[in-house]
Formats: sequence, structure tokens, C-alpha cells
Amino acid sequence: MASPEDEVAEKKQNVQEFAGEAESVESFLGFVHSAEEDGALDAKTKELMSLALGVTLRCEDCIVWHLDAAIAAGATEDEIVEALEIAVVMGGGPALMYATEAYETLQSFDLD
Repeated sequence: MASPEDEVAEKKQNVQEFAGEAESVESFLGFVHSAEEDGALDAKTKELMSLALGVTLRCEDCIVWHLDAAIAAGATEDEIVEALEIAVVMGGGPALMYATEAYETLQSFDLD
């Protein structure tokens, strides 16, 4: 079984390959990168928001992608758990199941 880090790396490579073939996707990715940069909100906060939205939208790839990005941006386990709690508040029972899955994935990341 691949690690979450390996899954994210593979997904990023696949997205980049697709973007190389689809100019509109490449443009969209430029917007995404710009929106995720520090501004009035720092990148860590934005990644925690994206993680919570990924949970409420039930996007498994988004969860792993933004969980990895939140960790890379310096999010602590406590901050991630609170973001997952807010996802459950906003998404109810289905979000609880995806938040639990995200928490289980968090436990398999190498945080050291």
C-alpha cells in the first residue's frame, strides 16, 4: 500500500501531465496557486480551509492533497483536527465519515 505522501506525489504528477495537454487546466492551476499564496490569510489557514471543504464535498483526492499541503504549511495535528471538526459542523454525518477517514490518513503521514 502506497503512503499518503506517495499518493499525493503521483496525483500531482498526473495533474501536471494533464495540464500540459489542456491549456485551460494549466490556466486554472495558475489561479489555484495564486489563490493559495499568503495574503490576508496565510497559506496554512487556506490549506486548512481547503481540507475542510474537501471533507464536506467528499473529495477523497482533495482530502489527501490538502492534508499534505496543510502539513507542509506547518499545520499541527491539533489544527487539522479542529478544521475537521468544522467540516463536520458544516457537513453533518457524511462529513463525519470523511473527517474520520482524513484523520486516519493523518495518522499514517510521517510527521517527524
